Amino acid sequence: MKTLKDLLGESILILEQNQIKNARRQAEEVIADALEMKRLDLYLQFDRPLNEKELEKCENRIVRRSRGEPVQYIKGSVAFLDCVLCVNSDVLIPRQETEILVSKMIAQLEKEERRGKIFWDICSGSGCIGIAIKKKFPELTVVLSDLSRGALKMAEKNANCNRAAVTCVHGDLLEPFKGKKADYIVCNPPYVSEEDYVVLEREVKNHEPKMALVAENKGLLFYQRFAQEISNYLNPQAKVWFEMGDRQGDALLELFNSPLWRTARVENDWSQKNRFFFLEME
Repeated sequence: MKTLKDLLGESILILEQNQIKNARRQAEEVIADALEMKRLDLYLQFDRPLNEKELEKCENRIVRRSRGEPVQYIKGSVAFLDCVLCVNSDVLIPRQETEILVSKMIAQLEKEERRGKIFWDICSGSGCIGIAIKKKFPELTVVLSDLSRGALKMAEKNANCNRAAVTCVHGDLLEPFKGKKADYIVCNPPYVSEEDYVVLEREVKNHEPKMALVAENKGLLFYQRFAQEISNYLNPQAKVWFEMGDRQGDALLELFNSPLWRTARVENDWSQKNRFFFLEME
């Protein structure tokens, strides 16, 4: 009968052979999650024998990881600020950069009167942004939208699990909001160019949804569409946040160079890379 020590050693070797980075740490995380243990406990119980069901569960997950499937999809969930979100291949895995964006938004919203205000999370994916905002500011009316029905299904599940009273609507960009206006809009749209997509890490390229990553016109298509349409959907002094690629700042400043905007600025992530774009309407 195999022990935890046997399983861990074999798993590390399998991941190394398949060129998975940080193979030991990855094996520890996958096995610990499968057995509902802490990583440290693997070593405290090194000689523990595994029954057939436990062994099969762990080995199946190690095989999935060896094929490049992200740990978050294998686990089925990810922590995001004060939320726990379910994730699968219908949605992008929430990144640290998006947590930074939400933190910036929270800092701005804390300064404002929010009662009666409307907040839209467009291209919401897992719902991470809108759900985190609703949990922090329950007085806001929050609507999530996405073109992917699979993503919306996941967002609805996450809203329920996190007890966030949001509305989910289906449609392409601003189309679901015709005739309506918001006080706050956030969007983390597809912004990777086809050229950049080719060289992405295989874990992203082979497992995360391409439609949530890639945009035409060198990754700028969705920002171009927003620049043409968004002013019709905003109340006076409304605020808009975008996540963007680190080389797109100048292009967005040019796209949104209009008297409509009191403020249009690029902001950095913790690595001092251009990552966010902020707009405030007159």
